[in-house]
Amino acid sequence: MTETPPNFTPRKTDRWLDPGPTNVQVIYILYLAGLAIGISGIVGIILAYMNRGKAGGFIETHYTWLIRTFWIGLLYALVSFVLMFVIIGFALMFAVAVWFIVRCIMGLQAVGRGEPINNPQSWLI
Repeated sequence: MTETPPNFTPRKTDRWLDPGPTNVQVIYILYLAGLAIGISGIVGIILAYMNRGKAGGFIETHYTWLIRTFWIGLLYALVSFVLMFVIIGFALMFAVAVWFIVRCIMGLQAVGRGEPINNPQSWLI
């Protein structure tokens, strides 16, 4: 019943929600911001799950990498938190933060070059 006006063009800002390189870059940035603002990481994982399987090509490896980065990072952080009671957890929490940042930067660089993630199933880097 509702018709789109003939001069209607979608806003360019809506493009970041569509599956593709721009969306992947936004998710990486949300993850990095999540180190300071926790809720942005949750928004990032929701976007990754919403767009996984829709993009195709090399972008799919990035969505797998992003989803695994979130859940594995959460697991590592929980283990580090528990180990804080025996002091070693503080060093491990720092190592988890470095691991998380490195994975996000590697992903940002790869998507910027238009390359897939070599081993998106990896637990390390």
